[in-house]
Amino acid sequence: MTPEIDLTDLEVLTDPFPAYDRAREVSAVAKLVIPGFGPFWALTRYTEARAMLADPRFEVRSESFLRPPGIPEHCLEYMKTMAEQDGPEHLRLRRLVAPAFTPKRAAQLRPRLAAITGRLLDALPAHVEDGLVDLVAHFARPLPMDVICELAGIPDADRPRWREYGAAVASGVGPDFAAAIPAIIEGAKEAVARSRAEPGDDLIGDLVRAQDDDRLTDTELVTLVWHLVLAGQTPVNLVANAVEALLRHPDQLELLRADPGLWPGAVEELMRFCSPQLLTTPRFAREDVEIDGDLIRAGERVTAAMVAADRDPRVFDGAGRLDVTRQGPAQLGFSHGPHFCLGASIARVETEVALSMLFERYPDLALAGDVPRAPDGGTWRPARLLLAL
Repeated sequence: MTPEIDLTDLEVLTDPFPAYDRAREVSAVAKLVIPGFGPFWALTRYTEARAMLADPRFEVRSESFLRPPGIPEHCLEYMKTMAEQDGPEHLRLRRLVAPAFTPKRAAQLRPRLAAITGRLLDALPAHVEDGLVDLVAHFARPLPMDVICELAGIPDADRPRWREYGAAVASGVGPDFAAAIPAIIEGAKEAVARSRAEPGDDLIGDLVRAQDDDRLTDTELVTLVWHLVLAGQTPVNLVANAVEALLRHPDQLELLRADPGLWPGAVEELMRFCSPQLLTTPRFAREDVEIDGDLIRAGERVTAAMVAADRDPRVFDGAGRLDVTRQGPAQLGFSHGPHFCLGASIARVETEVALSMLFERYPDLALAGDVPRAPDGGTWRPARLLLAL
């Protein structure tokens, strides 16, 4: 019998691991119960999930994304991001912008990322109340948007409002998110215009240069900047989840303190162990496909349940254990196949810099009790993370 996972169950929303673990050990395919949706399938085992993400029989469509209501008409042309496209058009855009997101480019950004991280760490003591500071509000959440502003060449004077945009985007769908979209798009237009007039050593400068020979339209360029803001919020919750995980596994934190060279691998392991992304963007079956005895019919939604696949004991030895020295298969936190996260290299370096500098600067960092989780079927994230410095 195909297992079911009820995404209206508060216990599943706040602690999804047990439900997905149980489902994975019954079948490689589970049904997600989501009100308002028809059949919605989740692949729970690593091999099947990874294969689906690279299988052309499953496609990403605009319906794969939920858009908040009330988006102004003039913004709609910028809403179809590269993530919503498949096939040749997706490949064309990805090839044009890929040079701006290479591991080499990410490594070159490390000094700038370290400077941004250092400023936020310097400011943490000013946010202490009753001996505690909320790391989500005062470090994890502002960090990615500050990084994006740096990469995009956003002037210092404009960065406070961009932080507000980032907070709205990180909070997910809702009125604040919908209200932020027109402002982000206008800000993206301004940034593109500024970069075109005076190209700089930043990400938008790289993208403007990719417009040579009309290979990238103005609309596509602005859309890419908006998409960067949207996708660039992943480290908010990854950093917060990782800090909690390391503080709850002091033996692993001590390994990192003893050998800082372990940090790049630790980021991969933390992405596997406590990734904020529970499910990949839904795909739609182009035709009937049978997986592990279940028939997924043409037109039905299917997602890779990274929360289950990345803890699959068939692939990962001691899958439920955090091990910063782990070697082995690539985790699926950044997806796989044609839609592998374009900004993964930057997110990896950003997370490594943030975590290593945080624990170096505040060696006595300690959790202050339980960590409340936001009830979210797609993202595993703390509502707040109170710490003693």
